[in-house]
This record gives sequence, C-alpha cells and structure tokens, in this order.
Amino acid sequence: MRALDELTDVEDPAWPLFLEEVARTGTPVEVLPGDPGAGRATLWQLQVSARSNLGGLALNCGGLLVDGGWLRVFGSPEPGAAHGVPGLAAVNAMPAQADPSWRPGAGLVVAHDVLGGVFAVNGGDPGAAGRPGGPGEMIYFAPDALGWLALGAGHSAWLAWLLAGGLRDFYQGLRWDGWQEETAALDGHRGLSCHPPLWSAEAREDLAATSRRAVPMAELLGVARDACRQLDGGDPGFLGAV
Repeated sequence: MRALDELTDVEDPAWPLFLEEVARTGTPVEVLPGDPGAGRATLWQLQVSARSNLGGLALNCGGLLVDGGWLRVFGSPEPGAAHGVPGLAAVNAMPAQADPSWRPGAGLVVAHDVLGGVFAVNGGDPGAAGRPGGPGEMIYFAPDALGWLALGAGHSAWLAWLLAGGLRDFYQGLRWDGWQEETAALDGHRGLSCHPPLWSAEAREDLAATSRRAVPMAELLGVARDACRQLDGGDPGFLGAV
C-alpha cells in the first residue's frame, strides 16, 4: 500500500480546480467543512490520491449538499456536525483502524438522495456482483425501479455532470411542488418515505398523490432492499451503512 504522504503530497491536486468549478456553477452546492484527521484516514484506506476528485473530496471537505440537500455527496465531516451528513468512511463501513486488507466489495457508495437513491462507483468485477457497467463506472440504485442503472461515466465526469445541472433532468417526474421545502427540513441521516412507494403503479401514475414522511435513511434503504427481494427475488446488495 502507498504511504499517506504519497497520496496527499501531489503536484496537481484536484481540489483547487474543483472549488473553481463549484464557484462557477449555477447549481446550488454547499461544501461542508471537513475533519482533516478523518480525511487523511479515509484517503489512506481508499488508496486514492489527492490528484483525483474522489481523493480531493475525502481529504478536504465534509461532503457536498447539492440542490439544497436533495443529494448528499459524502466526504469526511467534522464529528457531530449539525447537518448530520455521514462520512464516506461510515457509509461504506470502513474499519475503525486502518486495515490494508479492506476493500469496498461490490462498489463504493459515494452519495445518497433523499428518496433512497444510491450512487456508487463499481468495484473491480461488477458482473460477479450482479451489477451493470464496467469497473470504476458510476451506477445508480433507483428507488422507483428497484434496480441498478449504469451511468456511463466515471466519478469525475459524474461530478461535472452534477455541477452542470444534471439532476434536473435525471429526477424529472420524481420531484413535486414543494420538494425544496421538504428537503430543507431534513438532516443528512433522514430521507423521505413515499406512500404508495415510488415503484408502485399508483406512484408512477400520479406522484402528486403520494404522501411522504421523514424516516431514517437506514430504514429507507432497508425497505428498498427488502422490496427487491420480495418482488423479484434479487438482492441489490450493499446500499450504504447509515
């Protein structure tokens, strides 16, 4: 494994350029304060360098709140931060002490949305894990379809897509009048449970007719995983530890 200074002391770190892109975007993005110690530990455990956007996020910030918190992109937050967004290490159940043998398994979860959608970076053998796309490709677990979708891009291109306003079209049909207010009322450990569920015929026909309540993200993700097992016998696998 590479030493920590090999990962942090790079000539062309991605973070300054990423911050410039955030400053230029018309998409609402809040950069959360990070914990330097947690950032270094997460970077070393992932074995990615600060030259990458993934490494830059892990090392330098507590995460991103995109579109007023509709999407939470994980970093290394300060302990007990009021926003409540968990860290990349916690979401991926990284060991408390550095462990050279640890790997993120089927993929690394990098973001959750308030509906229980999950963005992840594919691991080295997606086919064996029952997931679409190639190694290192971004995929999305869609709570309205109860399955993974390949996004055709890597992590850095995905971030650029977020900043370019990609969420607007991506969630077309899944946002309702007043979604901003409901999203703003949540902390980073809670999402919105819809009834009837998003994958039901009723919700697909008329999203506005659904009711919503705030629930822990762990509950939201657990219900989606159970629904996958019950409806088609498939298991989407790890969706994040929150």
